[in-house]
Amino acid sequence: QVQLVESGGGLVQPGGSLRLSCAASGSIFSIYAMRWYRQAPGKQRELVAVIISGGSTNYLDSVKGRFTISGDNAKNTVYLQMNSLKPEDTAVYYCNVYLRLSIGVSPRDYWGQGTQVTVSS
Repeated sequence: QVQLVESGGGLVQPGGSLRLSCAASGSIFSIYAMRWYRQAPGKQRELVAVIISGGSTNYLDSVKGRFTISGDNAKNTVYLQMNSLKPEDTAVYYCNVYLRLSIGVSPRDYWGQGTQVTVSS
């Protein structure tokens, strides 16, 4: 019923910038949190950033000061602005939205399909 579509990934040189977006479509009653995860080749998936209802944000230590998560409630969309990118940021980035479909259904996580970010010279 809910589909998360990611976009914005690509190839960029070190020091460059990318902006990822993740739009949730379908009937949604309420969104409680939006998150970005990433998984590099051969590594475990890690939480990169989260924004919760009310606007509070938290970040992985290694991306603080470089990445910014934001959301557009009217569009049910979450963004990740990535600046000063490093080769270590290379990974598949996944958006995750914790939402409730209706008043009678418990909230749960929904995942995007992932978008590749490659930082290389």
